[in-house]
Amino acid sequence: MPTVLRIGSFRFHFYSNEGNEPAHIHIRTSEGECKFWLVPMVLLAQNRGVRSQDLRRIEQLIFENLDLLKNAYHEHHQR
Repeated sequence: MPTVLRIGSFRFHFYSNEGNEPAHIHIRTSEGECKFWLVPMVLLAQNRGVRSQDLRRIEQLIFENLDLLKNAYHEHHQR
């Protein structure tokens, strides 16, 4: 479960065995975990317990770090 980025209480990571899905990122918070697709556009794919205001902040952080997140995903899953 490589961690790509930590911002405040948010931990951005992905699972190593998900290389057959489009690029995405999982975000762990103190309340739960969510998953966002990174391509073809940033979109909430799954939410388990993350508050709506945190989802909005997470989405903003994804846009601010989109290139970093996509590059890390592709680099890890092309090994």
